[in-house]
Amino acid sequence: MTNEIDPPVPMVDMNNSLTDEERLRFEQQLHEKNIELALYSAADSLTRARLELDIAEILIWLERKKEAWDIARAAFDAALKKESWQDAVEACNVLYQTEQPQSIPALGMGVWLSVTFPVAAQLTYAMLDHVVSETPDYADGAALAAITARYVIDLRATDEEHGDWSLLANHLIARVAARHSNVEDQKGLDAWMDKLGLRDPQVFLPRLSQVVDAIVGDSWWFERDVLRDKLPD
Repeated sequence: MTNEIDPPVPMVDMNNSLTDEERLRFEQQLHEKNIELALYSAADSLTRARLELDIAEILIWLERKKEAWDIARAAFDAALKKESWQDAVEACNVLYQTEQPQSIPALGMGVWLSVTFPVAAQLTYAMLDHVVSETPDYADGAALAAITARYVIDLRATDEEHGDWSLLANHLIARVAARHSNVEDQKGLDAWMDKLGLRDPQVFLPRLSQVVDAIVGDSWWFERDVLRDKLPD
């Protein structure tokens, strides 16, 4: 099994896609958010952290990605301190999109948090979808991410959400199978899932953990064992 992860794939050049009118609108939104941010002096405030994430997302659109990284990184620390796992994962999602040297480790940490803690299924799916995008076609990591996305949706999605999101996850699994092993039909998909051990979460979740370890390396910003002790009963 290989868990190789490619370097970050450049995002679409959003800077060039903005019209002058759109750029002005983003600049105005940035100005308004900065004014709002000035009202929250508490560095560890979740309200402040969420505003920082809004600002970081705007900065990404404006191609000010290093600034976006710095702001989102502070928001991550505040969310982690407050044990707001959803906000911490949101921060990792933004950090990944800044395309900085530590963006891939940030993605890995976001995946770990989103699978470990009861984060919204849609956000967990987004983080795992990023892993699929970053994983070479031949590597098993994408298959493990895709099947985990389906597993999390089955566990956490509401009845109203489940149909659409499970369909999306099934399409993701089929796409990964096609690129990984040229799977074209249900019979081939079933055989592929059996071959890779994608039926049993007690098998594929530990393997996904190995993938996450490969993504993050020695760049962890928190002690996983300490955070596991905070898991809800």
